[in-house]
Amino acid sequence: MQRAPERPWWGLGDVAAGILVAQVLSLVVVVIVYTTAGWTEATDVPLWATALLQVPLWAGLAGTALYVSRLKGNGPVQDYGLKMKLLDVPLGLLAGIACQLLVLPLLYWPLLQLLGRSSDELSEPAEDLAGRASGTTGWVLLTLIVVAAAPLVEELFYRGLLLRSLERRGWPTWAVVVGSAAVFAAMHFQALQFPGLFVFGCVLALLACFTGRLGPSIWAHVGFNATTVVSLYIQSH
Repeated sequence: MQRAPERPWWGLGDVAAGILVAQVLSLVVVVIVYTTAGWTEATDVPLWATALLQVPLWAGLAGTALYVSRLKGNGPVQDYGLKMKLLDVPLGLLAGIACQLLVLPLLYWPLLQLLGRSSDELSEPAEDLAGRASGTTGWVLLTLIVVAAAPLVEELFYRGLLLRSLERRGWPTWAVVVGSAAVFAAMHFQALQFPGLFVFGCVLALLACFTGRLGPSIWAHVGFNATTVVSLYIQSH
């Protein structure tokens, strides 16, 4: 006889713990690797090392989300909606690409004018990664980091554990969307990119809220990041 679903008892405390664990793990590994290799600046780090240094961060985020859903809930499929329908692929990709090519340019055009900043500063973090991608292997690795791994990990944590924790607290949908998007944007630690990441985070949260699945937000995240990688690849060749 199949066990009846239980009410999960994970929540915002687990979100905070996941962020703390991810940051501490990442910091410890970065310090050890930088010291051993003799690197002093982020620009000294080759792309393959950058990819490996993401593992502790992702392990903290994804590991926490998966662990607490197993320990305190009914698993990520039922608790977070970690599932997908065929429609989620075109729906998500279209939303992600539209955000990158239409929504963000409209958002940043007046904002950059107001702040007296340039579009080059806005794209600097992505261009830095692309600048360290040499040859086919480098670009494949960059694609795996940015397009494949990051969307899955971040959606599982931010639109899975975080967003559902806010819902379980009884927050209205608009507050769930805004709150989860703000944390998502802030955790990238990039001030100029915060407005764009916040708006994109709102789109991802709306997809997760109104479909009850992570499939659309994962594919939207893939489309958003893939558009950046393709654009950088074209510019560099």
